[in-house]
Amino acid sequence: MPDQSMTVPRSSTPLMPSLVGFYFAARLCITFLLFQSDPKMGAYVNFALHFALLLAVMLYSFGPGTNSLTQVLDARPLRWALAFLTMGLCSLAWSATISKPIAFAYWCELAAETVMILLVLRVGDLKTQAESVMKGYVLGAIVIAAVEWLSPTMYDLRPGDDDYFSPNAIGFTCAFAVFLIQIFGRSSFPWRMVAALLAISLLRSLSKTTIIAFVAAQALQLLLDRSQSWRAKLLLLVPPLVVTWTFQGLIVNYYEVYTHLGNQSETLSGRIGIWAFVLTRSLQQPWVGHGFHSFRNVIPPFGSFEAWHAHNELLQQFYAYGAAGVVLLGGIYGSLFKQFRKASPLSLRVQLMALMLFILIRGLADTENFDLSLPIWYIALISIFLVHQRAPGFARNANLESRHLISTGMTEEYTS
Repeated sequence: MPDQSMTVPRSSTPLMPSLVGFYFAARLCITFLLFQSDPKMGAYVNFALHFALLLAVMLYSFGPGTNSLTQVLDARPLRWALAFLTMGLCSLAWSATISKPIAFAYWCELAAETVMILLVLRVGDLKTQAESVMKGYVLGAIVIAAVEWLSPTMYDLRPGDDDYFSPNAIGFTCAFAVFLIQIFGRSSFPWRMVAALLAISLLRSLSKTTIIAFVAAQALQLLLDRSQSWRAKLLLLVPPLVVTWTFQGLIVNYYEVYTHLGNQSETLSGRIGIWAFVLTRSLQQPWVGHGFHSFRNVIPPFGSFEAWHAHNELLQQFYAYGAAGVVLLGGIYGSLFKQFRKASPLSLRVQLMALMLFILIRGLADTENFDLSLPIWYIALISIFLVHQRAPGFARNANLESRHLISTGMTEEYTS
């Protein structure tokens, strides 16, 4: 019989961390579903929900915690991420934003996400709390996928809405959820089906950069996986190829629309033009940038296309925070890379490196308005988890659990 201390029973999933993860994913569709006629009200509702959840998390974590804040902050990527948030706050002093109060509100929203993660990891078993956040995010991604399939298509055959429910955001949410399923070790049949449905939803989003990055990352993961034979790996390629063949008509039609009727700014040549223009403006303030929440106030529309960001992560940070932003970005991803290389067991290390490749490729042609391509809240969560995983007591239990899972092929208690 397996040692029950080495497994996570169904009833042990904490509600609050799961709710936090669920909200981080599901909030994407709030304005699209309820407030398209009044997006300003949608923004107010999003802010209200965000800070109501923060208050609930503060009450949840009130009192003595299992892990002290000093222990929680003992992760180098997290310290770099906090420096990035501090830079964003300081940049409000010189930001070219149209409204500093609004910019400050968006910064508070971004910072609150990291605070929520720090608070939920402060109480209870750290591994259980972290996995609950990730499980909640996957459930939220399922909601996003359902809304995607039920939403009308735009003129270019993509689902959603460019302003309120972006196909690129849909694609990233689905892809990121698949990586989370892989990283927290859910390999039972139901979780495999969830991952497959999310991957199909990613393909339906027709988010080009995200799909390319996802395929490259999964290919790397498959190549480095030592637990399967080459024959088994080749067989695993059959379902994705069948699904892609099923979608070939949609993909061909989208390509025709994209090349002949699509917005020129969304093509590769159009993106190069955007990058060149943003770089020119960035060089006007090369050291500290134009500041948080300043992009749309400085960068004009490109014809009918109004860019929300630079469509390149490195360029976006250089525009917003200048050379300081580039250093911070390098510090965050560099420290994460070092941490991922030391992760154990090998399967986890491979999954984390695949996630890093996905983020880097996606960041070449897409990014976020204020956040990093890899969300700051997740940087906090995974970096803290990996630091505590290497602690002597934690590492011993993790190794025993890993050997148990390998020998049994995942117990029902763990996969539920």
